[in-house]
Amino acid sequence: MAYGITGNPHKDGIWQPIAELTRWLHQRDIDFCLTDEIANGLLSRDLVDQAFCSQYTSADVASGAEVLLSFGGDGTFLRSAHAAGLDGPPILGVNVGRLGFLARVEVNETIAAIEKVDAGETGVEERLALAVEIEGDARGLQGMYPWALNDLVVDKSGTASMIAVEATVDGLALNTYWADGLITATPTGSTAYALSVGGPIVTPQVDGIVLAPIAPHTLTARPIMLPGSCELEIHVTTRDHPYVLAIDGRSGIVQPEEDLVIRVRRASGVVRLVTLPGEDYFKTVRTKLSWGQSAVF
Repeated sequence: MAYGITGNPHKDGIWQPIAELTRWLHQRDIDFCLTDEIANGLLSRDLVDQAFCSQYTSADVASGAEVLLSFGGDGTFLRSAHAAGLDGPPILGVNVGRLGFLARVEVNETIAAIEKVDAGETGVEERLALAVEIEGDARGLQGMYPWALNDLVVDKSGTASMIAVEATVDGLALNTYWADGLITATPTGSTAYALSVGGPIVTPQVDGIVLAPIAPHTLTARPIMLPGSCELEIHVTTRDHPYVLAIDGRSGIVQPEEDLVIRVRRASGVVRLVTLPGEDYFKTVRTKLSWGQSAVF
């Protein structure tokens, strides 16, 4: 088994666990490689030496990895997913963040989890992704992700004014939302931003797309669940001010004169996650959202 190791260099909590893991892997002659960013971070903290870094560093850790390890939170996991690509190596998220719906392995459980991977005791779960096609040119959208594991968000850009967002489904008019924005989420993304605006929690096995307005002016404008087979078209029709377009947290500014049409559909590929024995999605939801616990103020 060959592992690629990625992480969020801005989280101090990743360095010692990664250093311990690399030593453990090295002692057992298990193949692994580090991103340049992680290797340089370990080196600058004197946790490894230059020869070690040179041996185990790769500019593209996903290309030779059979499993990709992501140290950080869910945001780091999303970046790792885009590095792996659709239908790429399965990802095992190690939680050095807060909630950790995607990064589900705690730091002190990392080596035990890898032992299970090597023993063939783990599985692979496939998660729906959304392909995003942008019609029109926008200078501020260079480098945007072409697909989303979590969500695509159209949001007003720091102004007091709402925006009007037209949404059509398979060519049929759905609604014009007067709101602060509109979220298009996968089942995976249903526990992210969409949850905070009243969207439903959708289990990962569901083939569907959540459309959830952000602070809509009309209280009857509620989140809606669409079939995964549909094609969604989004068009911001009020262009007095810039607005933000974000795909899995990577955002850009669309200027008032830039008229875009955003098309969203189920991607042809999937994102693959490592699943450990005994994992339970509902237990994860209960734990992360503190369901059933007494409130203490």
